[in-house]
Amino acid sequence: MKKLFLLIALFCLASVLSGCGYNTLVAQQQKVKAKWSNVEVQLQRRADLIPNLVKAAQMSAVQEQEVFGQIAEARSKLLNTLQAAPSEEKTPEQKQAVIEAANTFGGTIGRLLMLQEQYPQLRSNELFMNLQYELAGTENRIAVARTDYNNAVQEYNTSLNQFPTLITAKIFGFKEEPLFRAQEGAQSVPSLPDPNSLRKSN
Repeated sequence: MKKLFLLIALFCLASVLSGCGYNTLVAQQQKVKAKWSNVEVQLQRRADLIPNLVKAAQMSAVQEQEVFGQIAEARSKLLNTLQAAPSEEKTPEQKQAVIEAANTFGGTIGRLLMLQEQYPQLRSNELFMNLQYELAGTENRIAVARTDYNNAVQEYNTSLNQFPTLITAKIFGFKEEPLFRAQEGAQSVPSLPDPNSLRKSN
């Protein structure tokens, strides 16, 4: 009799939770986590490519030490935020930190790629050019992964703020997830110091 009563109680609880959107929130949250993992994979791929690109530029006698230093610093910050916690366990705050670090790193990549405008020898460096094409492919993958993640987040956050799932979310501690937005000024062309002025100052 006790078992039967327990089964009925569990069935009623499951029905109530399902009606209040609990199952929907869990499914959407898992989808957000999966899409976020894809973003992290592509960000890691980009971070792994950059040292080779920097090395190719340095081997071509490019003396933009300031740019290389910024790249190394931004890459280190991104890797630290990626490794702060396993992908599926990252909190919304930790994801926001990754987003900000990724945007900063992306800005330094733009400056690195602009070097070939000022140093024609880079255009004839096969390694640099091959890595640049590889990086362009990586950026496309990141854009797709970011869009998929943002779509999943939008769906989840919308459910989170609708009634009656709003009540369920508060009871069970579901939190809003951050959108992966580009940083301000990301559309602007990055600038580099004039190499002639650097030579004069040296």
